[in-house]
Amino acid sequence: MTYMENTHRADAPLLSILPTYYAPSMPTAHRLGQLAQWAYVVAIASLMAMCLTRLDTYVTENVDETTSLLLSSPAVQWVASSMPGLRATPMRTAGAASLPGYTPRPHTSAEARAPLRPLYTGQAGEVAVATSSAVAGAVAAPAPTAAASGGIGAVAQQVASLASGLNPVNIGAGLALVLALVAILSSKSDAVLATTTDDEQGPPKSETMKLVTAAWDFLRPHTIRGTIVGSFAVVAKSLLANPALIQLTLIPRALLGLLALLCGNGYIVGINQIYDVNIDKVNKPFLPVAAGRLSTNQAWVLVVALGALGGTIVASVFGPLIAGLYAFGLFLGTIYSVPPLRLKRFAVPAFLIIATCRGFLLNWGVFYAVRAALGLPFAWIPQIQFITIFMVVFAVVISITKDLPDTAGDKKYNIQTLSTKLGVATVSKIAVGMLLLNYAGAFAWALLLPQVFFAPVMIGGHAVLAGYLLYHFRVLSQAGYTQPALIQFYSRIWNLFYSEYLLFVAI
Repeated sequence: MTYMENTHRADAPLLSILPTYYAPSMPTAHRLGQLAQWAYVVAIASLMAMCLTRLDTYVTENVDETTSLLLSSPAVQWVASSMPGLRATPMRTAGAASLPGYTPRPHTSAEARAPLRPLYTGQAGEVAVATSSAVAGAVAAPAPTAAASGGIGAVAQQVASLASGLNPVNIGAGLALVLALVAILSSKSDAVLATTTDDEQGPPKSETMKLVTAAWDFLRPHTIRGTIVGSFAVVAKSLLANPALIQLTLIPRALLGLLALLCGNGYIVGINQIYDVNIDKVNKPFLPVAAGRLSTNQAWVLVVALGALGGTIVASVFGPLIAGLYAFGLFLGTIYSVPPLRLKRFAVPAFLIIATCRGFLLNWGVFYAVRAALGLPFAWIPQIQFITIFMVVFAVVISITKDLPDTAGDKKYNIQTLSTKLGVATVSKIAVGMLLLNYAGAFAWALLLPQVFFAPVMIGGHAVLAGYLLYHFRVLSQAGYTQPALIQFYSRIWNLFYSEYLLFVAI
């Protein structure tokens, strides 16, 4: 039994559930892989501790505000009304101080500091505060009469069994962050790595299910995941900067916006597959149109329907600026793939289009739409400036690494990419260098704006991601830049993309 087979056995050691690293020389690579995995676990644990500290700072110093957010929800109001002796508190009124038995916890000497400092004051005077994604779930419970001696949260002080000061909210948020990071970084991105057709996988399916599966694969699920993660992260960061303006009535509008984004994403990747069908038969024969699982006519119906639905939603729900940006994104996606321009044939215009759509339009457009939904005038905040610049660079990296496994088909059909011009080894090194510079830039943002970014998480998290990148680049180089290794490496780039947005919410 080979090493790769052993790591997938049911009785494999616990360590095998962590990211599995592949290398050609098994004995040495096995030992190095285990060391790398343990180093990864230690780094993630450190990141979790830093995130817990950051979340506790907010929970401890903003108990009234965070508690009132939770207590104002209809679900809590209903539960409170049905339970004798429990009274829910209206939002932004009495807050946690009105809870039965609530006693504010006095700060220790180490905590005798001013309230959490504002990070940015926009044009409307609102204060943007760096928070964690789990703040809205904080609940204050009765406090002991004795003063705490350095516990780490107002909520945890009420639980006698957690006398050490552990905060359940913090623990849950931290574990969720760690599990999400582990899941993302461990993922093999099946949508990227697929090498077989639907007919070769699993039990026989009905014709309807085959068509549904083909349509889903046609949408390129790994790009859908990136759009969802990115939009949710920007929305969460924008809302947490203005928690007093959060309303349940915003949810339908947000879901419509997400649907429009997914329609635009599907339109762009779909029209690309229609015009790349001959190239995909060489590079990606598993794609639905190239494999014959979806006819060209069916693909056109999907593309036209997605474009029309997305455009209708944006034009009817959002303002003219967002509608214009959306149409511009669809236009760029069209000239990227469709003759006579077909700008994907040229390296520089190709990656500029991808960087504009996935880097700038997604992040800036979503942020602008959220500000408009909240009734606020547009104003940049440093966090959104950071993620927009960071993701523009990252989108360029994606645009050049996506061509790494496709050099054979691109050369055959005269598609000029950096990979066909410079070679896959050189382009891989360029991509790694760009991402490392991006991570170094994140360090600089944290150090230059400590009042805006939580430096331990900002620096520690990006150091973990940089280490992950370097390890998998080493695996790629050891494998000799073969096509399977290049496909694997490209999937790891997408894992880093997803992880960046997750980390963004915590900084």
